Amino acid sequence: MTVVIIPAFNEAKTIADVVKSILPLVDKIIVVDDGSSDATGSRAQAAGAIVLKHIVNRGYGAALVTGTDYALAIGAQYLVHFDADGQFEAKEIERLLEPLKVGATQVTLGSRFLGKAHNLHWLRRAMIKLATIFTWAWSGVKLTDAHNGFRAFTAAAASQMKLRHNGMAVSSEIVDEIARLKLGYREVPVTVHYTDYSLYKGQPLSGKWQIIRDLVIGKFINK
Repeated sequence: MTVVIIPAFNEAKTIADVVKSILPLVDKIIVVDDGSSDATGSRAQAAGAIVLKHIVNRGYGAALVTGTDYALAIGAQYLVHFDADGQFEAKEIERLLEPLKVGATQVTLGSRFLGKAHNLHWLRRAMIKLATIFTWAWSGVKLTDAHNGFRAFTAAAASQMKLRHNGMAVSSEIVDEIARLKLGYREVPVTVHYTDYSLYKGQPLSGKWQIIRDLVIGKFINK
C-alpha cells in the first residue's frame, strides 16, 4: 500500500486540486492540517483525503511525523512526502516509487537540479545550493538537492527514523538519519513549478539560515 503524506497550513486554495491529482495514483492520501485557520481540512477531506488535524500550528516537521505515524499504523508499505501548494507533479510519484518497489534502494529524494525548476530565482537557487552543501558537510550524504519536499521511503526506512525538528530543518534531519542508519538512497529528477502562490506560501530565503541555526543547536542538544 502506498500512502502520500501532505503537510498543509492554510492551503485551501490548492489542496483539493493537489489531492485530486494524486488520488488515482496511490492507495491513500493523508493531509495533515497543521492548525489552519481556513478551509484546508474540509476541502482536503471532500477531495478524498484522510485528514489529521493539529489544533495549533506545530510546523512542517511535526506534520510529517504525525502523517508518518498514521501511515505506518494503517500498514503503508511505501510513504511519499508531497507539498500542498501545487508545485510538484503527481505523475512523478511513480518515478520515486519504482526504485523502492524493485528493492534498489530504501529512500528516494527528488532533485529539482537533476530535473526542472521552473521560475526558480537565481538567489533562491544559490541559497538552496548553499544549504545543500552545508547538509553534505554535516551529514556526509552528498546530494544535489537536500531541501526538496518530494521524497519516498520504504516502511522499514521510515519506521527507523527519529525526527525531532518541528520546522523546516527536518529536511536536513532526514538526510542525517539516512547517514546514521546507513540507508540506501537515490536522487530522482523531479519537476518543480514556482508560481506566485507557491513562492508566497513557501519558505523565505532567510529561512535557510534558520534551518542551519536549528540544526547546529539541535546537534548539541541531542548529544
